[in-house]
Amino acid sequence: MKLRHIFICLLLAYVLPANGQNTGEDRLGSWFMYFGQNRIADKWSIHSEAQFRYYHSYDNFNQLLLRTGLNYDITPEAMVTLGYAYIDTDPTFEDAVPGDVSFVENTLREHRIFQQFIIRNRIKTVEVEHRYRLEQRFFEDSFSSFTEHRARYRILLTLPLNKKWFLSAYNEVFINLQEPLFNQNRIYGAIGYRFQKNANIQFGYLKNHFSNVHFDRLQFALFYNLDFRKKDTSR
Repeated sequence: MKLRHIFICLLLAYVLPANGQNTGEDRLGSWFMYFGQNRIADKWSIHSEAQFRYYHSYDNFNQLLLRTGLNYDITPEAMVTLGYAYIDTDPTFEDAVPGDVSFVENTLREHRIFQQFIIRNRIKTVEVEHRYRLEQRFFEDSFSSFTEHRARYRILLTLPLNKKWFLSAYNEVFINLQEPLFNQNRIYGAIGYRFQKNANIQFGYLKNHFSNVHFDRLQFALFYNLDFRKKDTSR
């Protein structure tokens, strides 16, 4: 069981078991992302998210992540979320040939339920956000299925440069709720441009640390928040 668990953890780190194959660690990959907080009531909103992740700058598919959730604002500075995510992962850097056995083996699907708490504050002009997340992760591939549990903590800093431009940085640590405890750590920095009150784009760099491998990723993100509340037209 211990050897099987080690294999699972390596697979989730997007690395093949030790067989001499290239992990793509020396390549600069990319993540293309969309995020939205869509207001449906004064205290309620729906989270929408899509991420397309690649081992190369724009090809060699790694992962598709689709996530949604229902948010409730406890206060203007605090929010809780209950959500669901679907993740489709190819954990191998080297392409498999369709029809080959490895082509089937290298597809890992995950259904994820998560609970989240966010609290925000400000230190002078710097906006600070703390995010705490618990995840229940249900995996399946062509041969088996298994369950993992994980906790995450992220601190996000945003520094406005003017009304349009800003800098953003975060560090996020991932802890398994089973052995081994360390899952991964992400360090991120970006420059952003707010082109509407409810929308911005960000271009950044992510360093993704696992226990025995590290990945460098460029990130391109669109944040677009919609308001679906009915407008008062009686005035």
